[in-house]
Amino acid sequence: MKNMYPKNGRVILHVDMNSFYASVEMAYDPSLKGKPLAIAGNPEERRGIIVTCSYEARKFGVKTTMPLWEAKKLCPQLIVKRPDFERYRAASMGMFDLLNQFSKLVEPVSIDEGYVDITESFELGSPLEIAEQIQKRLIRQLDLPCSIGVAPNKFLAKMASDMKKPLGITVLRKRDLPTVLWPLQVGEMHGVGKKTADKLKGIGIHTIEDLAKGNDIQLKALLGINGLRLKERANGIDNRPVDPDAITDFKSIGNSTTLPKDVSNQQELFQVLKGLAEKVSVRLKRKKVLATTLGITIRYKDRKTVTRSRKLLNPVSTQEEILQLAKGMLVSNWTGDPVRLLGITGTDLVENDHAVKQLDLFTYERDAKKEPLIDTVSKLKEKFGAHIIEQASNLSYEQKRQIGTETSFNKDFLQVEKRKKDSP
Repeated sequence: MKNMYPKNGRVILHVDMNSFYASVEMAYDPSLKGKPLAIAGNPEERRGIIVTCSYEARKFGVKTTMPLWEAKKLCPQLIVKRPDFERYRAASMGMFDLLNQFSKLVEPVSIDEGYVDITESFELGSPLEIAEQIQKRLIRQLDLPCSIGVAPNKFLAKMASDMKKPLGITVLRKRDLPTVLWPLQVGEMHGVGKKTADKLKGIGIHTIEDLAKGNDIQLKALLGINGLRLKERANGIDNRPVDPDAITDFKSIGNSTTLPKDVSNQQELFQVLKGLAEKVSVRLKRKKVLATTLGITIRYKDRKTVTRSRKLLNPVSTQEEILQLAKGMLVSNWTGDPVRLLGITGTDLVENDHAVKQLDLFTYERDAKKEPLIDTVSKLKEKFGAHIIEQASNLSYEQKRQIGTETSFNKDFLQVEKRKKDSP
């Protein structure tokens, strides 16, 4: 089978589970199969939002992020269930365990999708045969459908997996770009959101082919370095490796908690925020990142939920900084009504080594006093390596470790599972 694989290139699969939450519920309760099913964050309320839905529901026009009242108007017979994240985590771990049987190079992207580098898996069959084996075994063992893209790099594999759903397998080669990829609207390209698509259309770029042939100077002026990166992708160029350790990457870190009783005392709410700020701070430091945006969630007794976020001048990671900001946001946005749930989330994360702190008149004097220490640490790292000195908070992870959060999914559990497997 080795002659079915490129001599110098790679073969990468993108495995994307179909309507994952809904499919897991159907696997758990087969009576739901073939019926219009939606998973909604708060099905008791008209304000609930559709998290995902089955393909049977999509035939009626039901879509992800659609308000529940609108979905029920389109499909009166819609079955609505609350999300069961423990059930979805278990299914996700089963999925990734299966993928790891085909290659050591498996990179989780989210709870329901991942990349698999099968370049060295030729003994298991041709790339297409391996994709078919994965798809069939996921159905047989977990009763979960998926679509798979087969390509020479991650970008093309991702684009390919989106082309046939559900239960599709699509091969996308670089030579297929002019006929398969380039005719698509630029907004259909992975990595191009609506705002970016609108900007590109403003300079006459409407299709992926237009982007592939775009002017470098114009693209960089419009989108910065990301403009050139998108042009490379449009030309089928993507040298990113499949990285099993990428599960440590986070776009956000947050914690929320439902209170034992509804609380309307400000000092009690401040104490809850203090505990949340500590948990978020521990996880930020563990990941060696800082948050440049901080968000707060307030849910009232009547289940009305308010979320607010604030872009920060200086990135934060300490409990004290997070707590003070969260307190201010609570005071500004709290109506005084009894609170049922509170949450704090740090987003737009940056790595410690790459965080640039913008000093202002209030922080300059304090930071200037630290400058000799910072300079000394920098010299030590330059001479002996980046990890010669670590903050004590980074070393206490095993004592403080916690998997996941009270109310939201993250990829911590995948990282812990990987650590268990890697340990002797």
